[in-house]
Amino acid sequence: MTIPDLNIAKFGGTSVANYAAMTNCAKIIAANPATRVVVVSASAGVTNHLVSLANTVLSHSQISETLEQIKHIQFAIVNELATPENITEKLTSLFEAMETLAFHEELVHRDDLKDSLLSFGERMSSLLFTEVLKEQGVNAENFDARNVLRTDSVFGEAAPQIEEIKKLSSKVLLPELTQRVFVTQGFIGSDEQGRTTTLGRGGSDFTAALLAEALDAVSCEIWTDVVGVFTTDPRITDAARPLPELSFDEAAEMANFGAKVLHPATMEPALRKDIKVFVGSSREPEKGGTWIVRDCKNEPAYRAITRRKQQVMVTVKTPKMMLAQGFLQQVFTIIAKHNLSVDLVTTSEIAVSFTLDNPANSVAERLNRETLNELRDFCEVVVESDYDLVTVVGNNMHSAAGVSAKIFSSVGNYNLRMICYGANPHNMSFLVHQDDSTEIVKELHRTLFE
Repeated sequence: MTIPDLNIAKFGGTSVANYAAMTNCAKIIAANPATRVVVVSASAGVTNHLVSLANTVLSHSQISETLEQIKHIQFAIVNELATPENITEKLTSLFEAMETLAFHEELVHRDDLKDSLLSFGERMSSLLFTEVLKEQGVNAENFDARNVLRTDSVFGEAAPQIEEIKKLSSKVLLPELTQRVFVTQGFIGSDEQGRTTTLGRGGSDFTAALLAEALDAVSCEIWTDVVGVFTTDPRITDAARPLPELSFDEAAEMANFGAKVLHPATMEPALRKDIKVFVGSSREPEKGGTWIVRDCKNEPAYRAITRRKQQVMVTVKTPKMMLAQGFLQQVFTIIAKHNLSVDLVTTSEIAVSFTLDNPANSVAERLNRETLNELRDFCEVVVESDYDLVTVVGNNMHSAAGVSAKIFSSVGNYNLRMICYGANPHNMSFLVHQDDSTEIVKELHRTLFE
């Protein structure tokens, strides 16, 4: 069974931050009959509070204060509903369960408890948004994503089980889509034992794409607070402009190298099933946005510039002869064991340097420490921090004449710690000191787009 023109819509935290924002989103859903599944993030600010509870040793009063801040955000929405009594009991029940977890004495030491606590942001916002949709005349039902979003048991960064998600979605969701609109949670899932898992920060985009793939949707809309994907982060330069279209390859590169508007994994399901992805502003839907498709009409040499912060460069050294005896294999076997992603790599006869993403208070930070300790067992390890990764994304960059010269000329006054070019026709990346990255992005944007 398939549903013609099926669309999956996802709304980010700012889009469901308050009653007015939710009402804007509800109008978008009501105006498009093809949208049958809605994925929501936690209301803006809630996840940050939950992360603080899950990862910081707090006093009893600090925990109570944080819970009150969450309660204030959510009940401010409830108080504007026409019939708040419809969900007050359910929301109160969620708060009580969340409070129990927040005061659990082992919370900061157990990843499974952390995932359970973090799930409450999306569970509350989906409950609230369902009621707002009903006020707009939409036959909506709140649906627990954990019933279909099956993952492994790696808490904090769970990997989706694609075939199982397809099987469960086809059985539970698909037969009912013609009758109602389902509102579900991004970011969360469950393992085979029914334990709550999370897909990592920003995983709501990924959830929407996974459900679009599982339900054979034609399109997937990502509604956020910006009117599409820009040539670079508009917070860096006012000259950044929205892009009308991107190819899957370009979008994947941008997401992987730091474009915050898309989760890096979002493009994988879309590419597998050729699902069109739209990125637009829920505040200003009339302004359109960016369509991401398999093939674009225009594929320029330079499409966008991204920046990914909080990078570390790791250099491993060993006597020359070891390099010819499987040294690289040893290094990358350890990295692979910890499911870490390496972006830039350079080698010499006795050393290998590579970059790792290292955001504070993340699973990656912990795994990076474990990885480095294992590497130190058989080689010298030097770690350099305070770097950002700047990437120019485009097409045929490794073969088009003059492309590299234009890029290098614009960054000639800065120290580039590492350069990666030629392995991929869609990007050129530089590792630069964090104090220089803003000016480097501005200079590149002036040269390539202004």
